[in-house]
Amino acid sequence: MKDARTLRVRPPAVAGTFYPAAPEELHGALRAAFNAAVRPDREMPAPKALVVPHAGYIYSGAVAASAYLSLAAARDRVQRIVLLGPSHRVPTSGMAVTSADAFATPLGLVAVDAAARQLALTQLCVSVDDEAHAYEHSLEVQLPFLQVMIDHFEVLPLAVGRCATADVATVLDTVWGGPETVIVVSSDLSHYHRYADAVVLDRRTAAAIVARRPHEIGDRDACAAAGIRGLLSAGRADGLRVEQLDLRNSGDTAGDRERVVGYGAFALV
Repeated sequence: MKDARTLRVRPPAVAGTFYPAAPEELHGALRAAFNAAVRPDREMPAPKALVVPHAGYIYSGAVAASAYLSLAAARDRVQRIVLLGPSHRVPTSGMAVTSADAFATPLGLVAVDAAARQLALTQLCVSVDDEAHAYEHSLEVQLPFLQVMIDHFEVLPLAVGRCATADVATVLDTVWGGPETVIVVSSDLSHYHRYADAVVLDRRTAAAIVARRPHEIGDRDACAAAGIRGLLSAGRADGLRVEQLDLRNSGDTAGDRERVVGYGAFALV
């Protein structure tokens, strides 16, 4: 990383809203999430890729923790996180990287992998767009989980907008790397249905993810549908299986059951 005096840092945008802004409170929220996570009933190999939710920690933190627990055995091996999330606030064509050198969270700085960024930029569908990253929560909320689960890592943040499945898959194949690289797709599932309806919809989407049927995942089934479809379609993902680690919604965690948001945790191993 550059000298701290010359770093271009993307500051936290949702600390204090989606998760606590004070470091000690944030550590407490993370502990609570891991305590409420679903632990696998059998030993699993460390994942190559994860799908995790990105709502406020009181809503989806436990489901996200169910995914991040699977990184424990690889905490000293993983060096790069390729992080994809939807661009919620800024209309984006293709995929956007940031020009920042690091992302800040209450737990410290996370360096942006400049070499991986340059590699991604060799693809026509990838461009630099700091506006797409400035207030985007889907990427930011994953960083504190990664900071407590991985010893030392850099991140390639990718905000995904209107983007063909094939383009996402090509970018992922380009930055796939080896055992040092883990891909994380940040996505919630169904939005604002009644509880019973959401359970049906999310079970259907989860089945499509586990069966690796990206064509069955519609844009309204998950807010990062393009990222999930691209991950499942990536040529270098061939031979990996998908494990469902957790499937809940806000009606199961901290919200009412009239208008719920679905959350799933999945691992490609």
